[in-house]
Amino acid sequence: MIELLLTSFPVIIRYFQLKRRGEAMSVWNMKTPVVMWAVMAFALFLVIFYFHPKSYSGLVPFRTVSVVSQTTGPVTEVNVVNGQQVAAGDVLFRIEDASQKAAVAEAEAQFEQIAASETKAQDALRVAESQLSQVEANVAKLTVDLQNAQTLVERNVGRADDVRTAQAALDAAQAELAAAEAQLDAARSDLEEGIPAQRRAAETKLESAKVALERTVVRSFTDGTVTQLAMGVGSPASTLILSPAMVIIPERSPETPVRIVAGFSQVALANLHEGMPAEIACDANANLSFRNAILPARVVAIQPAIATGQVVPGAKLLDPNSVRQRGSVLVYMELVHPEHEEIVLDGAGCIVQTYRTDLPGLGGHLVAATGVVKAAGVRLKVWGSIISGVGLAGGGGH
Repeated sequence: MIELLLTSFPVIIRYFQLKRRGEAMSVWNMKTPVVMWAVMAFALFLVIFYFHPKSYSGLVPFRTVSVVSQTTGPVTEVNVVNGQQVAAGDVLFRIEDASQKAAVAEAEAQFEQIAASETKAQDALRVAESQLSQVEANVAKLTVDLQNAQTLVERNVGRADDVRTAQAALDAAQAELAAAEAQLDAARSDLEEGIPAQRRAAETKLESAKVALERTVVRSFTDGTVTQLAMGVGSPASTLILSPAMVIIPERSPETPVRIVAGFSQVALANLHEGMPAEIACDANANLSFRNAILPARVVAIQPAIATGQVVPGAKLLDPNSVRQRGSVLVYMELVHPEHEEIVLDGAGCIVQTYRTDLPGLGGHLVAATGVVKAAGVRLKVWGSIISGVGLAGGGGH
């Protein structure tokens, strides 16, 4: 290991001293340099591994979109295949829509009924207006007749019975007038309020029917690549999110930078901080030319909680002993050069090496310099993974 080579100079110097003197090496004349070697190697190991944390659990996370229908029925048409690029709005598949089309036709037919009702209401309004005019004319006539009868009685040339008869006829006519006005108000209300309300209800029903019909055509809501297509013509369309018809891997948004996540030991939290420089070596970027095999990055965020300590309300009381595995500190990193985002494969596993460079004074500079050892180790690990044919984290063959 590099650390042992860097700290082996006491043993090397002692070896050449003994060789110049012509003495043979023994436990007694080598014990001091060997102890010095061990102590310096341990100290160097401690400094390097403590101040420059490394994680083998790096990952390039990405999201997927599960495609499910909003209605049930047999599939009548599938418009995509696995691996196909789709854009937002593209038709993915269609579902049998006979009942939805019938509902739309029924909703459209209601407009004809409403039009007939409107015509009938307009006729009723005209009839009510004509009746009101007749009754008003009759009331006016009877009012004059009553006035004439009262005038004759006042002149002692008429009869009181004629006045009472005229008054009764006027009262009846006024009652008819009130009824005619009420009938006219009802006809106007039906035409101005009832018919528009029916039309709005019909429009709402038609819109609902059209929405139900549109739901039989399943479209993509994002740009991406179709994968895990598990349906064909005749397959029942599922509305359950746990049983999607297909999965779409969305394209990356140019406004959102690619982030790499990694879990570090809880002990490493003392040396992790935002803005910390790092290097990322992903399995998918390893190659013989070594070009872009290791990418510079920086820590942008540290999750303020450890996942294993999450408590969810339930019937059982929490027992900390049931959590045997210590959780890790989740760290988010972004690449220093945005152009590198295009060569990072979603889902790739990565080694993440961080470097502590913010310590003050000469000691801080020495600690930062020891990061060269970790940088060399990462590069040797990449070469070893290529040669041996295993993943960067030591698992999985090619």
